[in-house]
Amino acid sequence: MLLTQNVIDNSGTEALPPIYFYIAQEHWPENFLPDNIDLQWIDQNWQLFNPGIFACALQTYLRLKADGFPCQLTGRMPTEGIVIAYHKSVFWQKWKPDSKVMLVCIVADRSRRHHWAHFHVVLNPQELLSQDGYSINNSYYIPHWAPQPGLIPRDPARGDRFENITFFGREQNLAPELKHPSWCEQLQTLGLRWQIAGEESWNDYSAVDAVIAVRSFDNKDHAVRPALKLYNAWHAGVPAILGRESAFQAERRNELDYLEATSPNQVLAMLQRLRDDVEFRRAMVNNGRLRARETQHYILLNSWRCFLMGTVVPAYKHWCDAPSLVQQAFQVKGRLADSLERVTRRMPKLKFTQSSTKILTKV
Repeated sequence: MLLTQNVIDNSGTEALPPIYFYIAQEHWPENFLPDNIDLQWIDQNWQLFNPGIFACALQTYLRLKADGFPCQLTGRMPTEGIVIAYHKSVFWQKWKPDSKVMLVCIVADRSRRHHWAHFHVVLNPQELLSQDGYSINNSYYIPHWAPQPGLIPRDPARGDRFENITFFGREQNLAPELKHPSWCEQLQTLGLRWQIAGEESWNDYSAVDAVIAVRSFDNKDHAVRPALKLYNAWHAGVPAILGRESAFQAERRNELDYLEATSPNQVLAMLQRLRDDVEFRRAMVNNGRLRARETQHYILLNSWRCFLMGTVVPAYKHWCDAPSLVQQAFQVKGRLADSLERVTRRMPKLKFTQSSTKILTKV
């Protein structure tokens, strides 16, 4: 479900149930004291906030808390209240739902749902639909926080220079064609320098003139991925050439938002166009500055407030008032779905074992 942008007033919060963000204590950053953290700490420790548990759960908690929202961070799973957690935080532990707990699961980079979660927050609107096109119950789309913490935008002193083309991210998420030595050579013939940013400089766009982010050229939509690379490019003031991913396409209004490439040759043609057409390049950068306003923190804060106060809190009260049979039915349904998924995941291994056994028998 797409959230509306109504402004939520937090007055009268004494009637609210406890609202927790759960991150297992052993996963907390070293010397982390949540009560002594301010928003500057996020940018100062930006490397902690690469996509994952801290970028999604911890950042959401810190920004809501700093904005005056009534919530707490806990290292132990509560037995009562609304619990918001990153999906991996609860997938790998033997947690069972309590009659006084409502679980909100943040799903990022993974299409798998938690069977005992009452709600899921997804970071790609495509995840609101299942593979057969039907809506997945109790899923809500809220964009990823943008830009990434500590982002250093392109240095304005570079002016109209167009030399450095960069990929930000793990190499495993870059198309093989763009990792081959010949790719670097092709860019050199255009007078361009290709670079894959190291993890220590993932926040630094100061000397970057354009970004490329293509996971593959095979038309996979990568539905579980957020559009963070696009948001970062907008905020950094650089044009972006991106692959065909549903998160990017959901944001795209025209080619000024980003250029979509389906082959290495198309990427080369786009780079030539950006190199030669200064006016078009400027138009993309100016458009990106406008689009970046849509992911300003106050807008995303209001999305979270609307979701929690307008949807989750009323649902929690209904859940606590529900007859025990209704709660038990929900838990049994989750347990059956969990067991079925475990069996399904084991099936390929079982088939492989059976085929191996047949081969050995024949020998």
